[in-house]
Amino acid sequence: MIFSNKKLILPDPNDALPGRDTAMSITNKHFVTGHPIAPPFPDDMELALFGLGCFWGAERKFWQYPNLFSTAVGYSGGFTPNPTYEEVCTGLTGHNEAVRVIYDPSLITYGELLTLFWQSHNPTQGMRQGNDTGTQYRSGIYTYSQEQWDEAVKSRGHYQQRLTGSGFDLITSEIIPAKEFYYAEDYHQQYLAKNPQGYCGLGGLGVTCY
Repeated sequence: MIFSNKKLILPDPNDALPGRDTAMSITNKHFVTGHPIAPPFPDDMELALFGLGCFWGAERKFWQYPNLFSTAVGYSGGFTPNPTYEEVCTGLTGHNEAVRVIYDPSLITYGELLTLFWQSHNPTQGMRQGNDTGTQYRSGIYTYSQEQWDEAVKSRGHYQQRLTGSGFDLITSEIIPAKEFYYAEDYHQQYLAKNPQGYCGLGGLGVTCY
């Protein structure tokens, strides 16, 4: 199969696939926690959104974190409304494979989630993660508030110092305000809990944040 360079460059919004008005049908129950993966959530919950490679392994990193309420995988950061997985794989939606994290800030801080994010993948690889290549595998933090954005930028600077001290390259992770989150197909949700022997190409650099 000939690889398209289009998959390494974000498309112009005018060239993105048109998508559709109908949202993806999902089962609103987390396969592991039993909690909802779509709103409404309890009033005390907050949202975080990350992209760190193939969302199967990325989601598992977060749902395994103690006291986490729920997670979901989907597509965000691009232009195409309600895309399918096949459309995202073309590189013509602009979307990233993203993990939405639903958490209680009295039990888990946003800083803890950022630490898990940085340490769970290689944030220096641009439009790929390991052997997975394309814009949908880029590293990204998508923030829901100015406070999250400030904390994400600060953490990126701190982790860059840690990586530089260990001989690694510059971080390529994007940090931008969260766009619409489109749920991925039902079979992608908590995929590695449903398929324990499934593929996971996620791996960190072995450099801790602290």
